Amino acid sequence: MLNYIEPVFRPPSEWKSLILQVTNGCSWNQCSFCDMYTAPQKRFRAQKLDQIVEDILKVSQLGASVSRVFLADGDAMSLPFSRLEAICLLIKEHLPQVTRISSYCLPRNLNNKTPEQLLRLKELGLTLLYIGCESGDNEVLDRIEKGETYESSLNALLKIKAAGIKSSVMILNGLGGTELSHQHAVNSAKLMNAAQPEYLSTLVVTLPLGTQSMDARFDGAFQLPDQMGLFKEMQTLLQELNLDKTIFRSDHASNYLVLKGILGRDKAQLLAQVDQAITQPQQTILRQEWQRGL
Repeated sequence: MLNYIEPVFRPPSEWKSLILQVTNGCSWNQCSFCDMYTAPQKRFRAQKLDQIVEDILKVSQLGASVSRVFLADGDAMSLPFSRLEAICLLIKEHLPQVTRISSYCLPRNLNNKTPEQLLRLKELGLTLLYIGCESGDNEVLDRIEKGETYESSLNALLKIKAAGIKSSVMILNGLGGTELSHQHAVNSAKLMNAAQPEYLSTLVVTLPLGTQSMDARFDGAFQLPDQMGLFKEMQTLLQELNLDKTIFRSDHASNYLVLKGILGRDKAQLLAQVDQAITQPQQTILRQEWQRGL
């Protein structure tokens, strides 16, 4: 129905949402672990406003029952405030039943948004941002060419919280390789403890096109931790986390071990599950390789 520039990616929790493509590709697109927007047609650009209007009107005229809208692609928050405000107003006018607007967000792209502007977007329905922090460790962030630091990620997360917008943070299990696994887990937990996000999810780093881009950043050979190494890294992360009321999910298709709970209420239970996966893997329900995916 809508003219998407494929491929289009969205968070798993947005599977019932209307995907409104307001940008194409990712405004940074330099992370050495990410192959999502490398196709020629995915070169970053903002979608023209008249095309966005056309898409919203199509959905409205069909009378589709839409309660949630996800602004794609990789980082709609790279758009200037005026464009984001116009998009939210269009959704409010033509899809009045929408109760939540969400988007991916790179921390750097909040630098040109004032607290007042974020409050305005929240008032217009933008109530959830997905932040791919990936790690809280500055060495890991430098190795993967994220273009962010512990400090820039924390500043963005606190700015979002101050505006009353919820944040869903993603940390990548295994991103530091075997070399930096421990500090990756410890400092990622430190970042989350300081930010106290509403949602936290972990995914296992997946490199479907090979490790070449990561190899160059890890002294010629990136070595992903094996299954047991991933579990031990998760164990360290959970041990170090001191969260109050964060909904925690490690149930993405990339994960071997499915974990769900609220931190810190369920911390002991989650650690017990990880401990069992380490000490009694034969008695633990784990995803097989053929069941896993990006």
